[in-house]
Amino acid sequence: MKRPLKAEEVKLWTVVASTVRPAPGKRLPEPSEAEIAPPQAKANAKTGKAPPGPFIKRKAVAAPAPPSTPPAKPTAPSTPAAIEPLRKRRIARARDPIEARLDLHGLDQDRARVALHGFLQRAHEQGFRAVLVITGKGTLGDGVLRRRAPDWLSEPQVRPLIAGVSPAERHHGGEGALYIALKRRKA
Repeated sequence: MKRPLKAEEVKLWTVVASTVRPAPGKRLPEPSEAEIAPPQAKANAKTGKAPPGPFIKRKAVAAPAPPSTPPAKPTAPSTPAAIEPLRKRRIARARDPIEARLDLHGLDQDRARVALHGFLQRAHEQGFRAVLVITGKGTLGDGVLRRRAPDWLSEPQVRPLIAGVSPAERHHGGEGALYIALKRRKA
């Protein structure tokens, strides 16, 4: 049998619950009234006697409602799927050649996005099956181009051309580069 929560435990729970956001579709558990009733009231409830003096029944302390989250962007679908492991290994070991490379170093976001889309469309038209896109790591290892590239690859203009995307092996640029497997061109 659970013991009832003490007043300071209820306060602590309220503080902790206010710092947590539940997962979508879930809600924070709330302590029931039975769990937070004072112990002497429970004992008196069992014996049927009225509690001494004025007794105010406590109500469950509800956690504050989580802040409403802004609606998700409907324009960007999920990131592209990863390249199949065997195909990625063939690309990394140069058994499937990297037929084109694009280096985005030194470009701002807008120019990099346009360059990436144009590059992928030309590569697909030429029948290339594997390409390498070098985004760079950025100054602190979390560069803007590196972070934004998966979003750009999931945009509707190029998403139908892409079979998969995976981080490159170290000798091809490691975390600062991406292997992109392209789908076969329809005849």
